[in-house]
Amino acid sequence: MLNAVIDAVKEVAKQEIIPRYLKVQGHYKSDGSLCTEADVAAQEALVGKLQKIYPGKIVSEEISAAQNNHQWNSGDGGLWCIDPIDGTTNFVNGIPYFAVSVALMNRGRSVLGVVYDPIADEMFSAEKGKGAFLNKAKLPVKEYTPTAFEGAIASVDLKRLNKKLAAIISTTPPCSSQRNFGASALDWCFTATGRFDLSLHGGQNLWDYAAGSLILEEAGGRMCGLDLDDFWEQPLWERSVIAALDPNLFLQWRNWIRINQ
Repeated sequence: MLNAVIDAVKEVAKQEIIPRYLKVQGHYKSDGSLCTEADVAAQEALVGKLQKIYPGKIVSEEISAAQNNHQWNSGDGGLWCIDPIDGTTNFVNGIPYFAVSVALMNRGRSVLGVVYDPIADEMFSAEKGKGAFLNKAKLPVKEYTPTAFEGAIASVDLKRLNKKLAAIISTTPPCSSQRNFGASALDWCFTATGRFDLSLHGGQNLWDYAAGSLILEEAGGRMCGLDLDDFWEQPLWERSVIAALDPNLFLQWRNWIRINQ
């Protein structure tokens, strides 16, 4: 099944997304998020292909909140979670940091996930209990990971953090450097590979974390919420994340954030 999903995602990216790169304008939906004809076309193509692989319910960024809630509540036996283009703002503006994200979920947890960066041709993938991969290389691919904040690079999305924590981490961060590139699914995967040592986000939607969280877990990484140690105990549609690949660095990062928030 994983290989079939990988093939489907690559084909949709090739046929529906890349031909529209740098050629489409976006429009804002009622929830304030950006959408393009590429998002819609990619979603329609993905749904058709994924339903042939496994006929599950569908949750997606390009579906209304009411539809998503209905699909989620009736999809315990198997549900596809899709973000046809994670990082649409980057896509529209020609910033090469966006991805297709697809996860298969069962009873509220991800059991298969792929995140595909079509510009770099990097396919991140994982199945529950079978490890995580970048193309065919087992994750993590980086041999050296810092065990202390000195030298660590963090992916930090500031806009959903409370003002106190956002101010502290902006002016006196504990790590050596921080980045925010605007595509949550890729942020998870970059943490899983070791490109980012730390990660922090104030609140992600289901399609932002469904595939990436599994990839990080299968790579050996750790994650939790701002207030809860069990990431999955947070509200479904808005889950904060504190994450790191190295377990010891994760504990330092979590403790620092909770003291300073």
